Amino acid sequence: MKILHLDTNHSLLINQLNALGCTNHEDYTSSKQDIQNKIAEYDGFIIRSRFSIDKTFLDAATNLKFIGRVGAGLENIDCDYAKSKGIHLISAPEGNRNAVGEHTLAMLLSLFNKLNKADREVRDGKWLREENRGIELDGKTVGLIGYGNMGKAFAKKLRGFEVDVLCYDLQPNVGDANAEQVPLEILFSEADVLSLHTPETATTINMVNEAFINQFAKPFWFINTARGKSVVTKDLVSALKNGKILGAGLDVLEYEKSSFENLFKKDNASNSVEMPEAFQHLIQAENVLLSPHVAGWTIESNTKLAQTIVDKIKQEFKL
Repeated sequence: MKILHLDTNHSLLINQLNALGCTNHEDYTSSKQDIQNKIAEYDGFIIRSRFSIDKTFLDAATNLKFIGRVGAGLENIDCDYAKSKGIHLISAPEGNRNAVGEHTLAMLLSLFNKLNKADREVRDGKWLREENRGIELDGKTVGLIGYGNMGKAFAKKLRGFEVDVLCYDLQPNVGDANAEQVPLEILFSEADVLSLHTPETATTINMVNEAFINQFAKPFWFINTARGKSVVTKDLVSALKNGKILGAGLDVLEYEKSSFENLFKKDNASNSVEMPEAFQHLIQAENVLLSPHVAGWTIESNTKLAQTIVDKIKQEFKL
């Protein structure tokens, strides 16, 4: 098979595909239109998140047998249309689920123990013990929305704590020894912590809004290592301000795709930064922890993601 690689990945991906007899071409710089003009030459292509794969692009890919996405989600691909054309979709959530589970736990424990705040203060010469008194995870109820690869990985990490873990998922019978599957209403009434592990779909975009937040019976802690567009940031900030949300760990933001870096650029005329008010609050709040969409981005997951793609191509096409 002739495969086009559109993003850089771990070298084992190309090396092992070469060993399986595939012809591998790399193009990490051409425009989407230029790629589209030559995509008919290829049996498959492998991408991370360089650009969206729409109907026009897929129509041009007349010989395409598969799309490999080195990551968990497929929201940048018109999946229904691809499947209608007999194109096999390959993703690799198994490759970074452990990394996401660890990062989610790290965010939660850091928030509970005010580690970032305490670290900054000590560096500034402040030794404030009472102000940095933390809380313990034991005894809490942790609610997970989405119980696929990522949700299950986080629940597995919670086994060492004396916590109740509840999960809600659209798929039936996904609960296991690590999490009890419950209706959403039960999760709303019981959860002290909410962690999102959902893909980006029409159902999940803007899911966490004011109405959603207000259905929780208790003030709660919020972790999002899933997709930024699932959260209405201004509603999250309002809940942080009024105490409905006690703190938030956000590895993803709704601003990512609109060029996050531009939020910090000054306007030459006014010398001011055009930053959304809600985001200004997030970067200043002591009970908010932010990371740049790296929950699944570890040294180990870099290898695992690539290996998962190779293994799935090998299995699907009997190479």
